[in-house]
Order: sequence, then structure tokens, then C-alpha cells
Amino acid sequence: MKRILLVTSLCLLTGLSFAQKKAVKDAKNAMRSNVSEARELIKPALTDAETSNDPDAWKVAGDIEFKAFDDERTLEMQKEITGKGGNEEAMYIGLYNMYDPYIKADELGELPDEKGKIKNKVRKDIVKNMRDGHRFYINGGVFYNDKQNYKKAADFFERYWELPTLAMFADTQADFNMQDTTYQTIKYYAIISSIQSKDHPRSIKLLKKIIAEPYIQNSTYKESDVYELLASEYQQVEDSASYVATLRQGAEKFPKNKYFTPNLINEFIRGGKTNEALAYLDQAIANDPTNTCDLMSVKASLYSEQKDYANAEPAYAKALAADANCERALEGLGVLYVLQAQDMKEKAGQSTNRREQAEMDKETTTLYTKALPYLEKYRDILKSRNADSLDVRPALMKLQNVYYNLSLLNIDKSKELEAIDKDLNAL
Repeated sequence: MKRILLVTSLCLLTGLSFAQKKAVKDAKNAMRSNVSEARELIKPALTDAETSNDPDAWKVAGDIEFKAFDDERTLEMQKEITGKGGNEEAMYIGLYNMYDPYIKADELGELPDEKGKIKNKVRKDIVKNMRDGHRFYINGGVFYNDKQNYKKAADFFERYWELPTLAMFADTQADFNMQDTTYQTIKYYAIISSIQSKDHPRSIKLLKKIIAEPYIQNSTYKESDVYELLASEYQQVEDSASYVATLRQGAEKFPKNKYFTPNLINEFIRGGKTNEALAYLDQAIANDPTNTCDLMSVKASLYSEQKDYANAEPAYAKALAADANCERALEGLGVLYVLQAQDMKEKAGQSTNRREQAEMDKETTTLYTKALPYLEKYRDILKSRNADSLDVRPALMKLQNVYYNLSLLNIDKSKELEAIDKDLNAL
């Protein structure tokens, strides 16, 4: 009885195995006339234990999708002649769906047999079809981008990027000309589409991938652009450690870039790491002397915030020595003298010694007077470039404050105050 059951079980297993192999054959035959039917026929064979590791089964699955792609492509190419095109989206669905089965089939084909030999019988056809479809992944990406399906667009662009690097093309990778502008552009499009889809983990993965590859000069993006995008993505996912690390990397690699250093310094300042910010500013100025105006002004403002006026003043002076029209330094140095004047004014108000008060009033007058040429020049530059009223108004109010305080100290600034009032009213 047991023997009968065992024989019956073996027969059933053999029958199931045969059935799945027949399904592969039936799917292969069906795809010549009915792709939809072939798709259904091949599905069980891809999950059955007997055929799921058969490279032929996966190759047929890929062939079915390639046939779907190729049929619609042929109709599209004949459109001008026949007046009837194919189903463009169906074409791209087939192109997209052939990719994974073909890779799976090739991987299985590369496994050694029981004798330790590799006889990959499926690779030749797969390589031909994958190479044939490669350039159409660009078209698919553009198609879905136009539909604002950015995730799908990124899928297609990424496959165009990835395909030449597959193991099956190891010996013929040079044929793809991965150094050309088109290839570099599509890599970037894959990233931009992923960012537009708001898939931050994927965007970070792609950005790290493109950074790891050699940069090829092109007209679409600069090497520093991808570092900026990576930093921005880390900000989006609130990974502050990686954000700062990327800013550091970008600042060191691209010292003249205007994005990395200012943002890195801002991070130091935001984190209360003033000394680290000051040290990095010195390094940044050495790396990019052309940016001395902005960087030295930031350094001076850090000293000013700490009321370290002795170091702030020469720092602003260095910024102006590098650029006499450095707006941040003109405003900053003017404000620096105003702050000191206010401190002195408060001190004088607390003194009961008339002689001491007079000396301090004299020093206050000197400080307010020293502030004027810088604040006036700053105002004039803003006006000459038609700056936004949101920038001009604060500049005028600072000047108004200085003129008013000098008037209190018996320095006649009535004309200047009248002119400032008119300017403020006109905004």
C-alpha cells in the first residue's frame, strides 16, 4: 500500500514538473500571436520549484515582453506610412518588463552545472535584445516625465544608466560609449526625476552612485551640482550628520562654490560652534580669496556678536580692502560703531561725574561719526542698484538713528534727517 502511494506521489510530482515545462513551451508558442495569453501562461513556471530556477523559463518571460515592445515599436515606426501607430505606453511597458526577467535568466545561465562548467545558452539572445532596447529607455523616461509620473520616469532613466554596467556586457561595455554627453545627461535626469517624485532614499542612493563614478564634463550639470543636491536631500530627511558631512566634502572639493561654505558655517553657528566656524572661515578664505568680502564679513559679524569689537573691526576692514563696495562689510562696520556708541551712551547715562560724562559723550560722538560714511555708502549702493525696499528701509532707519543721536549730541543733522524722512515716506 505504501509503495503504491509513493509511486502515485512520484507520478504526481513528475506530472507537475512536466506541466510547468509544457507551460514554458506553450507560452513561447503563444507569444507569436497573443502576448497577453503568453504572459499568463508563463506566470506559473516562474514560481514553480521545478522551473523557477530554469534560465529558459525566465528568458521566455523576457522574450514575451520584448515581443510586446517590438510589436508596438514596429507599428510606431510605420505610422507615417500606414497612418496608424502603435500603443506607445504598451511599448514602454514591454520594454520595462523585459529587463528583470532577462537579468534573472542570465544570472541563472551563469551558474555552473554539476561538472562545474558554465554553459550560458541564453546570454546571446538576451544581450542582443537588451542592447536593441537600450536607447528606448530614454524615450520611456521622457514619455512618463511628460505625464508627470516622475517615479516611472526615474525607473526608465535609471535602467538606461544601469544597463551597460550589467555583467552580461562586461566584455563589450565600451560599445555603449558611456563617456558621451547623452549618457551623462540621462544619469542626471534619473536623479532629478527621483527628486521630483519625492523619493528621498532613492534620490540619495542615486546621488551617492553618481558621485562614486568618474565625472565626465558635460553641458547638463557641473560636478558640484550633485553634491549640492545630496546635501539638500539629507536636509529633507533631517539627517543633519550626513548633511554637514556632505557640506564639508563639497567645501573641500569645490572651495570657490558659493553653496557649501556659507551653509556649513551657518550649521556651525546654529549649533553654537562659533570657534569651529571661525577656524573654518580662515581656511575658506585661504581656499577662495575672491570670496573675502562675504567670508570675512561673516567672520567679523561672529566677533561682533560676542562683543569682541577689537577683532571685529579689522576683520571688516579686510573685507573692505578686498572689495571697497562690499555691502555686508559696509553695513557691518557701520553697525559695529553704532553698537559701541550705544554702549558708551549707556555708560555715560549711568555716570554721575560731569567730566567723565563729557568725555564719554565725546567718544560717543566720535563713534557715531565713524559709522556715517559706511552706512551712507551702503545706502547709496542700495539705491544705485534699485534694491528691494525691504533692504533699503532698514538701511535708512540705521542712518536715521545715527543722525538723530548726533543731533542730540549737538551735531546738526537736521537736513539729513529731513531727507531720510522723505526717503522713508517714499518707500
